Amino acid sequence: MRSIFLTASLAASVMVGSSALAQATSYSAADLLSPCQEADNDARWGAAAEAECEQYIMGFVGALRAIGEKESSGICAPDQNTADEVRWAFMRWVHASYSQRTKMPANEALFETLKENFACN
Repeated sequence: MRSIFLTASLAASVMVGSSALAQATSYSAADLLSPCQEADNDARWGAAAEAECEQYIMGFVGALRAIGEKESSGICAPDQNTADEVRWAFMRWVHASYSQRTKMPANEALFETLKENFACN
């Protein structure tokens, strides 16, 4: 399972550039949570925040789909309204254990969110 997670992270970083891997390890769940929340809370910058949050989510979900998420990880991300559904699930998941989960790397927190909320039946 960890190899799936690492493969998805590496696939996403290759598409962005070599410095992305170093940045991925320092980008925490709290860093991703901020624009995800601001998407609904900030009338002026909400659209930009939503784009930042949902682009990260869609890149991660896209990488999982590219490596065969259903077969290897048991994750079945929603086919419709994916970015918004996963964004809300991520925010709920982090807030359920805020002090521990905000310290996690964003990619690990998002992967755990997907496993818990979008498991294949």
